[in-house]
Amino acid sequence: MSEERIPTNLRALRIIEAFAEAGRPMTPTELNAYCELPKPTIHRLCHTLEKEGLLIRDVDGNSLRPARRLRRMASGLLSTSRVHIVRHKILEWVAHEVGETCNLVMPDDEGMLYLDRVETHWPLRFQLPVGSHVPFHCTATGKLFLSSFEDKDLERMLSVLILTPEADNSITTEDALRNELRRIREAGYSLDNEEFIPGMVAAAVPIFDPDKRFFAALAFHAPKQRVPFEQVLEKVDTLKAGARRMEAVLFDQEV
Repeated sequence: MSEERIPTNLRALRIIEAFAEAGRPMTPTELNAYCELPKPTIHRLCHTLEKEGLLIRDVDGNSLRPARRLRRMASGLLSTSRVHIVRHKILEWVAHEVGETCNLVMPDDEGMLYLDRVETHWPLRFQLPVGSHVPFHCTATGKLFLSSFEDKDLERMLSVLILTPEADNSITTEDALRNELRRIREAGYSLDNEEFIPGMVAAAVPIFDPDKRFFAALAFHAPKQRVPFEQVLEKVDTLKAGARRMEAVLFDQEV
């Protein structure tokens, strides 16, 4: 589509759409090829979107990626009216079947962001309310997200990730984390055996967009006194069934 055929007030949206379809950081040159707009127009629009907090520079200094403001807009759109209600009902179903607190979690700059949750009825529980951030390297959802990275991107992430020992079982070396992420890729799910909070176990499965890219994680967590780690795997199939139903609702796919 040529510049003449794209209305002026839609050109910035075309750039945002390019990021949504590519699913990765893009340089202005790549955006130019995708949007078929003149380079000066691309640079001007990118500068404006960056200034307004919708785009941010990636670690290489050349590429751009969606900033927190744009990501919150995207998650907010998916939280509106019918979609939010049905999505929450699916989360309620998963929590009922699992019998523990279940969460919908998305990646954010500060870690994995709790977007929605349904609490267990048990009085003994771990409080991680909606809006909380948890680390990438020592949580089931965070490790699941890291496992979705291509090798080159993962190495870049590991080079800046601080592997803080949050609990005795936290993974604190790059080699150990690489091995764990390899296992998660092969298994299709992620576990947390008291790696983030002492006494807490968890499992997470991915929710994919229509292009099979990681979008979010569906997870549960529980005290090990109630769910010994050996029993955590028994909940994974229910999480996977819930994730497929989530995908159908979020992306209008058939179940």
